[in-house]
Amino acid sequence: MTEHLGPAAGDLPAGLAAPLTRAALARPVLEVAADLLGCHVVHATPDGAVVVRLTEVEAYAGPGDPGSHAARGRTPRTAVMFGPPGHLYVYRSYGLHWCANVVCGPDRTASAVLLRGGEVVAGGALARARRPTAREDRDLARGPARLTVALGLDGASDGHDLLAGTSPWLLGRRPGDEVHAGRVRRGPRTGVSGEGGDGTRFPWRLHLEGEPSVSPYRRAAPRRPRGRGGPAGEGAGGEGAASGRLERPPAPGGPPGRRLS
Repeated sequence: MTEHLGPAAGDLPAGLAAPLTRAALARPVLEVAADLLGCHVVHATPDGAVVVRLTEVEAYAGPGDPGSHAARGRTPRTAVMFGPPGHLYVYRSYGLHWCANVVCGPDRTASAVLLRGGEVVAGGALARARRPTAREDRDLARGPARLTVALGLDGASDGHDLLAGTSPWLLGRRPGDEVHAGRVRRGPRTGVSGEGGDGTRFPWRLHLEGEPSVSPYRRAAPRRPRGRGGPAGEGAGGEGAASGRLERPPAPGGPPGRRLS
């Protein structure tokens, strides 16, 4: 792992361009999701910074999307999704894991992009201190729950503005971060049951081909009582969907992938 960025607390890391613009995130959710691949999320602290290059995301379109937390409209929990783009929507999946989304689309549309996985490109020692059970560098932010831990995200991060330049968390793009459209692969969203998990209607999991930090695909587990669908499959995927603990995706129609211990 290459340690090539080393900011002071609160500074924009060297080599990272200014945060993305709000206009760039105010577009349709699938366009934003594709453009976030290759972008960098930075967490700056007095101990240094952790920088994650995004390699896997999922799109959720708000009301009208059966897989979204906002499918039934605005609630106290989802209020930030109905606000302006560029803010973090952070929620706990099954009471076990934090998952982080970037609010996008026009104000009040409640679209969001789940940050499913990425490569730690700076601050590896700090990320590993937060994730001491990671077996390899590729696993530090491989899956949405791992990514939030590596970036120090939790419920207190909900609502933070990623574009303001004053938040500990920043979302930006460096020269050369753009990825060729031919590298982007699309498929069903991980761990989402029912209509929202239909890969024909909603092939809204996007990832970069050939990246070891992309988490394995996992079909939806049976819903728990009173469960709700949504980003990372809460009520439809549980711990496995959030943590990415399958070693490899199951073959179509075949047995499930082998679990890691």
